[in-house]
Amino acid sequence: MEGGTMENSETTLDRSEDEIALQGFCSPKRPPYRFLGLALMCLLGFGSYFCFDNPGALQDNFKSDLHMSTSKFVLLYSIYSWPNVILCFIGGFLLDSIFGIRLGTVIYMGLTLIGQIIFASGAMVDSFWLMMVGRFIFGIGAESLAVAQNSYAVLWFKGKELNMVFGLQLSFARVGSTVNFLVMEPIYNYVSQYYKGPECIGVVLFLAAGTCVMSMICACLLGLMDKRAERLLRRGEGSEMQAVSLTDVKDFKLIFWLVALICIAYYVAIFPFVALGKVFFERKYEYDPSAANTVNSLVYSISAIASPLLGYLVDKTGKNVSWVFLSICVTIIAHGLLAFTYVNPYVCMVLMGLAYSMLASSLWPLIALVTPEYQLGTAYGIAQSVQNLGLAIVSILAGIIVDKGGYLMLEMFFLGWLWVSLITAAAIWLSDIATSGGYLNMTPGQRERYETVRCTPESLEREKLLPECSADLSADELMQPQSDSSIRNRYLSRIGAMVPPHVKTPIHRPLR
Repeated sequence: MEGGTMENSETTLDRSEDEIALQGFCSPKRPPYRFLGLALMCLLGFGSYFCFDNPGALQDNFKSDLHMSTSKFVLLYSIYSWPNVILCFIGGFLLDSIFGIRLGTVIYMGLTLIGQIIFASGAMVDSFWLMMVGRFIFGIGAESLAVAQNSYAVLWFKGKELNMVFGLQLSFARVGSTVNFLVMEPIYNYVSQYYKGPECIGVVLFLAAGTCVMSMICACLLGLMDKRAERLLRRGEGSEMQAVSLTDVKDFKLIFWLVALICIAYYVAIFPFVALGKVFFERKYEYDPSAANTVNSLVYSISAIASPLLGYLVDKTGKNVSWVFLSICVTIIAHGLLAFTYVNPYVCMVLMGLAYSMLASSLWPLIALVTPEYQLGTAYGIAQSVQNLGLAIVSILAGIIVDKGGYLMLEMFFLGWLWVSLITAAAIWLSDIATSGGYLNMTPGQRERYETVRCTPESLEREKLLPECSADLSADELMQPQSDSSIRNRYLSRIGAMVPPHVKTPIHRPLR
């Protein structure tokens, strides 16, 4: 009985078995278990990222076989983003309040797979409206799935490894995108020996859906592993769950909204560019389709290698805001070279790939630093939502700009957005200094000392009863919801009073 003082023999036996399991090789506390979970988290996004850029890898084939203009082609990307302006936020909220992370992940992955199948069916019968429906459903699932991935990462790895984990997740996601650009053209050429026109495109897209099946298997396995870890670690046992409400959004800090603005202003200069980049490289540099796909995919290829390494660098050095600022500057240089010079495009795309990797590894963890843990699904959902709002609008504008003004005007458009993101990064820097003395841009050691020295009035009052530092608590313990009852139970245990057995009582530690 929860909160009671007695247990039956069956419960005692189960707990004894759990204690034995915690000492074994497959213990959730041991690195092999945690990093197997990380591998599944990474593969979870492989299928959605592989299928997301299927149109980009076959842009000229889509336009010739399905008779599409550029303006019509970019609608396949825009329709992906539009529903997620609202539904991605709702997806994050449902993850926190109703589905839970395990069921939610499986549901969102299922929607991604169904959407890809409908998209392929629409291409096969040359029905543009059916293709749009497929991309609509695919987008709902894929973007909410990204929220679930982020929540899994924070749940399992919050602490010193989080930046590296975000980088590694991005790396595997970009492996999916890179493989897409490298293999879709050869697959199309092979299938075209047997099928022509819309049927050829449809068969190729059905083959691509196989990657989503693989990711669905990973979602199920990860859910089983997380359920076992929750039971063995007794995650959340003896603590009061925080109620999640949509009205909590009004309490999010200004820095969170500035981070969300960078999610719009920076990423609209990356994803729409890659979606239209193949033809850009064919026209400006006179590359053949295969070579154009290779250079266009370099952003993803580089990030696949560099993201975990740069994430590890951020883990060791901290200074997240400085890295974000530097990343945006390098991206401005890369786009400027593509727009105004004939410098080898490989150099430009390598620079862009490195900058993109560094920004993703340093920007997204900022949300976890300024948002309470029980609201992380909602927070990441909002960030994904506003990003999709930008991508939905900019994708349409990008297609119109290419048709009306060409690729030079498109590059000028992207550079304008990058300057907006640079100014926003500077605003985050100044706001952080004004509110917390620069906490987000501290080194790990400085953050640790900051959290030890600087406490809220509430924390200081509690420390009169609980003078111990919370540094000795594990990452899993710190991830539990804080409550007055858990603080009380910890205090009772300190003075020798009777406490409900097997109750875990994490100390209050506010996130900043």
